[in-house]
Amino acid sequence: MDLSYTDEEEEFRAGLRDWLAAELPGLPDRPDPLDWPGRRAYDCGWQRRLHDAGYGHVHWDASPTQRLIFLEETERAGAPYVGANFVGLLHAGPTIAAEGTPAQRARWLGPVLRGDEVWCQGFSEPDAGSDLASLRTRAVRDGDAYVVTGQKIWTSHAEVADWCELLVRTDTEGPRHRGISWLALPMDAPGVSVRPLRTLAGSTEFAELFLDEVRVPVENRVGDENDGWRVTMVTLSFERGTAFVGEVVACRRLLGELARAARENGRWDDPALRRRLGGLAAAFQALWRLTQRNVSEAQATGGVPGAGGSVFKLHYSHARQELYDTAAEVLGPDALDLGREWNLDRLSSLSYTIAAGTSQIQRNIVAERILGLPKGR
Repeated sequence: MDLSYTDEEEEFRAGLRDWLAAELPGLPDRPDPLDWPGRRAYDCGWQRRLHDAGYGHVHWDASPTQRLIFLEETERAGAPYVGANFVGLLHAGPTIAAEGTPAQRARWLGPVLRGDEVWCQGFSEPDAGSDLASLRTRAVRDGDAYVVTGQKIWTSHAEVADWCELLVRTDTEGPRHRGISWLALPMDAPGVSVRPLRTLAGSTEFAELFLDEVRVPVENRVGDENDGWRVTMVTLSFERGTAFVGEVVACRRLLGELARAARENGRWDDPALRRRLGGLAAAFQALWRLTQRNVSEAQATGGVPGAGGSVFKLHYSHARQELYDTAAEVLGPDALDLGREWNLDRLSSLSYTIAAGTSQIQRNIVAERILGLPKGR
């Protein structure tokens, strides 16, 4: 497995670094992290700058290694993250690029790349979270449209989204994994209702989504009818494979900040804390190398991340939680100050062993698809 970069890839890195150095000083101030309409405008404005500079395509019309370099360099430079268009750029967009028709790619990819449209994710339901295949939102074919009725929960960025990647049940008779379809739902369609959910940190980045006989054109289905589970596995491979790359770089940067803070406040004298910081540095270095391996494998097999993404997601989720627990130890009483960004990130880290597939689900995937162990009965 070759983890080195080619001359062409290093040239791409150098050009991106130069552009970031010239562009970032002129950015406006970032909005309040809890103001999602404001963050949508800011994040989409940044995406427009990337597009106009020729970097908007990297999330799906570039090699996996170029995507890795892009995420690494933008995070190191402190550039804005994808933010409100996380789903469009890192989930729905790559899925449509991989599975959509030419007409679908022409309709949806350009607006996402230009920052014109934002997507949300309508997968989980009140009774279908980790067991996603048990979803019950129905879609009944009526001529050239599906009539959709049901409820979704934890719908990421629904309150600011234009489109939703929606999983629905189109066949109630066959095996449950084979009766699901993947639809692109327009969020302004009659019958769509959004009720924001407030997180522990005070943010409303998630919402409940209610669908009351919503008509969705059949042409908005990505993949064949009842083949949505396979399409969803493509979506989740991106979500677990490369979507967290920038955050690994951010965590490694935070480790350096924690070490500096510990030296300043005297906690560096605690040998147990130093061992924890050293162990975390090794863990995130290993995760970075695993990321490089997964990207190299994806590049060799057509660009879609494989089951190795579950290995990464499993270990990253727990390492991130340990990192922010350590940050709280370094901060001491200041760990209770929610005005500090680290503390908001610590609250967010609690969700990582659940989001994008629980750690229990990731262990099952690793056991069955990588280790070849039998399924439980």
